[in-house]
Amino acid sequence: MLEIRGISKKFGDFEALKGVDLHIGAGEFFTLLGPSGCGKTTLLRMIAGFEAPDSGEILLEGKDMVGTPPEQRPVHTVFQNYALFPHMTVAQNIAFPLQMARVQADEIDARVQQALDNVHLPDKAGAYPAALSGGQRQRIAIARALVKRPRLLLLDEPLSALDAKMREQMQIELINLQKEVGITFIYVTHDQGEALALSHRIAVMNQGKIAQLDQPAQLYNHPNSRFVADFIGQCNLLEATVTDSDRHHADLELHHIGPVRVSLAPAVTVTKGQRCLLTLRPEKIRIARNLHALVDETHFCGKIHDTLYLGDVTVYKVELAQGILLEALLANSGNHASERFAVGDSVEVAWNSSAGHLIAEP
Repeated sequence: MLEIRGISKKFGDFEALKGVDLHIGAGEFFTLLGPSGCGKTTLLRMIAGFEAPDSGEILLEGKDMVGTPPEQRPVHTVFQNYALFPHMTVAQNIAFPLQMARVQADEIDARVQQALDNVHLPDKAGAYPAALSGGQRQRIAIARALVKRPRLLLLDEPLSALDAKMREQMQIELINLQKEVGITFIYVTHDQGEALALSHRIAVMNQGKIAQLDQPAQLYNHPNSRFVADFIGQCNLLEATVTDSDRHHADLELHHIGPVRVSLAPAVTVTKGQRCLLTLRPEKIRIARNLHALVDETHFCGKIHDTLYLGDVTVYKVELAQGILLEALLANSGNHASERFAVGDSVEVAWNSSAGHLIAEP
């Protein structure tokens, strides 16, 4: 539905975007994810028409949108601050873009009611924004964006002003709403968890380029670079050298730790003597006072360096040989509820060869 071809943009000497290419399908919930200054909001503003690229094309269903004013694009944007008119009722806020388009009054009334039904606030038509909660105001902003039936809905960090519980509730509502209306959503956020929860696909951006574009599970389990591995969730990054390899496995020497074996993803190839990075998620590491290493497991001894209690889980930083720290996670329920460790306790850690992912470094 949307094709970005070679989009570049400079602000003075700063290169905000460097030849970005991507395709977004009809009905897709697509997220632009990255740290501040990576170019994600600049790209969103170009799709909306608020910024013009220095070079490249923005094709919506085959038609180049570059040079088309924002109001003439079948696109609507939901901003972080909602941008509701405080002196208008909810119904008047939603009706405003239809009035500007000179839609007939009886049709406006029907479409406003439909928009309110879509966001599950049918009884708020006469309320003013100040009387609504943050989550309700966000839903009204989305209803106003949807009322003109855009082909694309752009959302610029729309949940960042909400508290954690409301954010989670709104994430579920956004997923359900997008399924119901079937409109393509392009979502901008710096929150990795939010991106993983909402998206069909995610483009991770860094320094004006797309570092990796894939489905959430693929990004999380098979990052293609040190940046993506470190940016998406918590991850142990262990420097290593390949000592032997075949099509399916690699034997590594983890620097300052010892030998391990890792299963190779289909796209990863390494050679003997190559330096690489082993990425290992904390939840894939077993931790106990005494462990019996299973077949095809790596096993090390260490001691608890730090702990972080998070309610449902506890994160343990385990100090291995020569001060190397490894982060492991233990659920605070079920069989693990009684097994808690304190700083200084001796523990053992283990993980399966398929638990880690290898990134081949040049």
